[in-house]
Amino acid sequence: MTDRLTFVHVLPTLLGSYGDVGNVLVLRHRAESRGIRVTIVDVEPGDPVPSSADIYVIGGGQGDQETRAAELLRSDFGLSAAYRRGAPILAVCAGMQLLGEWFTDPSGNKVAGVGLLDVTTSRLQQRAVGDVLAEVSGVPGMPTLIGFENHLGATALGSGCRPLARVWRGVGNGAGEPVDGVVQGSVVGTYLHGPVLALNPMLADHLIQEVVGTLPPMDDSRAEEFRGSRRARALR
Repeated sequence: MTDRLTFVHVLPTLLGSYGDVGNVLVLRHRAESRGIRVTIVDVEPGDPVPSSADIYVIGGGQGDQETRAAELLRSDFGLSAAYRRGAPILAVCAGMQLLGEWFTDPSGNKVAGVGLLDVTTSRLQQRAVGDVLAEVSGVPGMPTLIGFENHLGATALGSGCRPLARVWRGVGNGAGEPVDGVVQGSVVGTYLHGPVLALNPMLADHLIQEVVGTLPPMDDSRAEEFRGSRRARALR
């Protein structure tokens, strides 16, 4: 097992509206707790996306920020190169939308995405806000997915991908079947904030294990207590 990993936080000033930086912090904690040293690279507008890092994290953002981020990533092939070689990518909310074929901006105009995912995103008539509970199908061995959604996207999945989870409380992707997120190649996408990895640390471990192999177990009793309280709130 490698003793050093590099995580890339993609455009955090544009795609950091919902505290999704927490996903990077959880990944670092889960790795360092197993004795793996971590370097975090923040890629800001104007910086090239390194193609040789281990894990990439893209967060959520609002209309103009998402459009600007899509423009930057379409012209920078570092993330696409990382995807082609199989580097794990976590894409949350707007980060998931802009990796698709296209999404709509607040004015209803179609904006070209990066084209890594076989998804398209139009707009919901009513904003999806609230707790989500979903049973994971796209990643083996995961417990119930727990999180908080806040979006206007209706993301339709094409034949080249599969959903991350089947929603039984909340909205999720909001296009047809009650599912959340997407799994395609090395990308795991979701609408869930929270941040999603703090509420679902096994998903963080999955991303790390894609790089280093099997991880030794951790004491997750506090995480399970936190998950239990959030699950109870969602059920209320």
